[in-house]
Amino acid sequence: MLKTTLTAIVAATCLMAGPAIAKDYKLGDLAIDHPQARATPPKAPVSAGYMTIRNTGSTPDRLVGGTATFAGKVEIHEMKMEGDVMKMRQISGGLEIPAGGEVVLKPGGYHVMFMKLGGQLQAGEKRKATLQFEKAGTIDIEFNVEDIKPGSKMKHGSMDHSKTMDHSMSGSSN
Repeated sequence: MLKTTLTAIVAATCLMAGPAIAKDYKLGDLAIDHPQARATPPKAPVSAGYMTIRNTGSTPDRLVGGTATFAGKVEIHEMKMEGDVMKMRQISGGLEIPAGGEVVLKPGGYHVMFMKLGGQLQAGEKRKATLQFEKAGTIDIEFNVEDIKPGSKMKHGSMDHSKTMDHSMSGSSN
């Protein structure tokens, strides 16, 4: 009886954790952990993608862009405070992944910007995209779509929504 109950509990736990578990990816010296995209309201034109990228090699690489089956355009962006205004901009030349280091893409910082969305991104979905690195080349990955609300925490951090945000995308062309 105890063995049957424990087996049922373990099975139920695995089923509940399934959607939250993200696949990790490897491309040469690069490891991409927990790619996730922000769920959107209906008709939203943009979303953001987050992950951790580790470089175990001896030379730096750069995340320079990508494509997504669900977005008309993919750019690499950063957000940072300028005075009391949170500004978002495309990173010219891509995002460096240092040799022997890692870069965390998270709300309020570096992120992949999915623009010209073809439809709503809903929590629990998986969405396919291709990332382009300067040296390592391209890799196809799936982003877990996660519901991220103001004030909530994601795996890698959160954005402070108490500040004003400038949604202008200087340097990006639509």
